[in-house]
Amino acid sequence: MVTIREAREALKLYFGYEKFRPMQEQIIDTVLQQKDVVVLMPTGGGKSVCFQVPAVVLPGLCVVVSPLIALMKDQVEALLANGIPAAYLNSSLSAEQQYKTENECLEGKLKLLYVSPEKLLSSGFLSFLKRVNVSLFAVDEAHCISSWGHDFRPEYTQLKALKQQFPTTPVIALTATADKLTQKDIQEQLYLRDPAVFISSFDRPNINLMVKPGKDRFNRITDFLSRRHRQPGIVYCLSRKATESLANKLKASGYNATYYHAGMSAPQRARAQEAFLRDDVQIVCATIAFGMGIDKSNVRWVIHYNLPKNIEGYYQEIGRAGRDGASSEALLFYSFADVMNMRNMLQENESDQKQTELQLVKLERMQQFAEAAACRRRILLQYFGETMEKDCGNCDICRNPPTTFDGTLLAQKALSAVARTQEQANMGLLVDVLRGARNSQVLQAGFDKVKTYGAGRDVSTLDWNRYLHQMLNGGLLEMAYDQGYTLKLTEQSRQVLFEGRKVQLVKFEEVKQDEPAMKPRPKRELLKDALFERLRSLRKGIADEHGVPPYVVFTDTTLQEMAAERPTNKIAMLSISGVGAQKFERYGDAFITEIIGFINEEQQKGSKMKGATHLATLEMLQQGYSVEQIAKQRSLNPVTVYSHIATLYEQGYPVNLSPYVSKAEYKAISRAIAKLGAEAKLKDLYEALQEQYDYHKIRLSVSLYKKENTW
Repeated sequence: MVTIREAREALKLYFGYEKFRPMQEQIIDTVLQQKDVVVLMPTGGGKSVCFQVPAVVLPGLCVVVSPLIALMKDQVEALLANGIPAAYLNSSLSAEQQYKTENECLEGKLKLLYVSPEKLLSSGFLSFLKRVNVSLFAVDEAHCISSWGHDFRPEYTQLKALKQQFPTTPVIALTATADKLTQKDIQEQLYLRDPAVFISSFDRPNINLMVKPGKDRFNRITDFLSRRHRQPGIVYCLSRKATESLANKLKASGYNATYYHAGMSAPQRARAQEAFLRDDVQIVCATIAFGMGIDKSNVRWVIHYNLPKNIEGYYQEIGRAGRDGASSEALLFYSFADVMNMRNMLQENESDQKQTELQLVKLERMQQFAEAAACRRRILLQYFGETMEKDCGNCDICRNPPTTFDGTLLAQKALSAVARTQEQANMGLLVDVLRGARNSQVLQAGFDKVKTYGAGRDVSTLDWNRYLHQMLNGGLLEMAYDQGYTLKLTEQSRQVLFEGRKVQLVKFEEVKQDEPAMKPRPKRELLKDALFERLRSLRKGIADEHGVPPYVVFTDTTLQEMAAERPTNKIAMLSISGVGAQKFERYGDAFITEIIGFINEEQQKGSKMKGATHLATLEMLQQGYSVEQIAKQRSLNPVTVYSHIATLYEQGYPVNLSPYVSKAEYKAISRAIAKLGAEAKLKDLYEALQEQYDYHKIRLSVSLYKKENTW
């Protein structure tokens, strides 16, 4: 039987990671025990590894059911780059190409085969799979199977044939968004046998959540982009026309943008998507037709030009940012007009009443998120049944908490205006009455004669809308959706008007900047950024040469770690997260050469870099200098030189530690390290050893210990 140890070895060998992310190891261990599994894990949480690693170590072929051609292509390219034999079958292939792939399956040459549900269920394909040793079925985007989900696809409901035809083959169903009803549906519709259900945290702490008023959106977008040079991102729009208009305006303003929507021809969509994946285009303005399953790891931001229909869709779309774990941003523009437009669209849809009611409730929850005056991440996670103990600190509300004030007088003016307009005014008309507008709607209704006409001239239209939204959310008003969205009084509003009930409102003060003024950055950070840009340019050239997206070569986080650590040999490069054996063989020498070139250039300029200073120590050691001589000649503390020696040893350079720490000393010190851990502070180890050993001996022993316990 295949063990979890073999899975760990495969993770390092093929994917370049030392350890699994939270929950991945438990999921993979369960799959290796031939059990059915349901996985709920956020976009970017590492769902693919949960079936790709078992596919590599189990004998036979893993069949992955995936809804989109683009997703299959991206994942197969990434697997091949990692040295894992994989292929896909879909309508984009010629008959000859499909025949070749099927033969590779029969000959046992592939470990993973991606297919669409239509292909899987096509005539004779399940019979074909019976001639293959299928080790595992993976159903990706499994929420598509449920009519309760936000992206229901009827063809998914026929996937129960997998368990009917292959009753003993394990099935792993994976999704990023599914409420309890959808989870239950996934299990029942796929005929899973007592599946293990793994629900990862839905928190994506690296994504900064922001909501801004939906006025002057274009200028707000260009202001946002001006501080995010060359960072790839997606702008989601409600209509096809809006995607084209916005992309053209951005291009006219000097931004590298394109658009994507379902009304384009298949070749046009493919070109736009490919340009974005390959970093030839930085910005895609798109409808929600774009992005499902897009495996681009370095999307740094997502903007919603309009309010999404539901929190599931919003969550999945913002999840396309920061899949590599690096800091990313999600900006949502919100206006009440968006809510009205969305409600009208849903009510005009010919869905059955039950579905329409469900969609309206979900829209209302989305609206509440947009209007929130408390930590947005807590609200988002609460929707998925997850509780946060404290505020996130990475949303606009946490960074700029709104202040409350006694809004009783404002509330009384608004509620009185509702009463005096006989509950016949919608929000827009009511604001016009309060502000004393003299438009045809106000005059024809005779609302310019009511006592509260003009009573709120001193409050802006935007602020009146915000306060009225708070009153709606607080139960002081109700909206009659079936009567032109007119506002109605409630029992609570009568308490405010006639019984002296006080009202607290939130005062929204527009923050002038998205971020604090930039402080001068340390030289080491500037050098790291400069090297990162060099490595990114190198990656783009290699990616274009091999015909793959840049992130397939290495992710941004891997390049950032290279820029910070500056590995200059094979062992050091293989210690970088995301550099596996196959990728090192393909690309390692090119990146090492670039890093060495950068270090040499900076040394010639006189820059003092971490990467350069410990290499200078190595050079002097090789020339026969002692630690004391190196310290004196370079004006360094000897402890610093010993630290360089420890770093060199950890990075795989030919450094002998025996002159500095004896076997007996290491034996004693390693016992303390084993007890406190290799990441313990040197001071704690020093005290645990009763101050018998110098700090530099402890530091060198930690390096020895880490090396001995790496594998």
